[in-house]
Amino acid sequence: MPRTAIRVFRTAAGATPLTEWLDHLEKHEPRAFQKCLQRIILLSQLGSELRRPIVDMLRDGIRELRAKIGKVNYRMLFFFCGQNEVCLSHGITKEDKVPVAEIELALKRKRLVERNPGKHLADWEV
Repeated sequence: MPRTAIRVFRTAAGATPLTEWLDHLEKHEPRAFQKCLQRIILLSQLGSELRRPIVDMLRDGIRELRAKIGKVNYRMLFFFCGQNEVCLSHGITKEDKVPVAEIELALKRKRLVERNPGKHLADWEV
């Protein structure tokens, strides 16, 4: 099975929300940061073969990459943007269900990537 290319969403201003979220975790919650990195690496290795409890489908092509430390849930919302290629939209910390507004944000970003991948996709770097 070929590796899955990991991309991150890039705003028109050039920011990458997932990277900013991970940077925050690295400084303030290093265990959570390490667990999230492990999940991203697993996604790159297994791609669409990943299932619950690591990946779950939310709706309209938006999925969540799941990590948990203690009682805190960390989620990285993503979507497939090509064969063996995913785009990580952004990350959140949650207690209950993923808020609808977060899913809507990922859907908006998915549409932007579909219209102009060169502008809104960036390579993911650790």
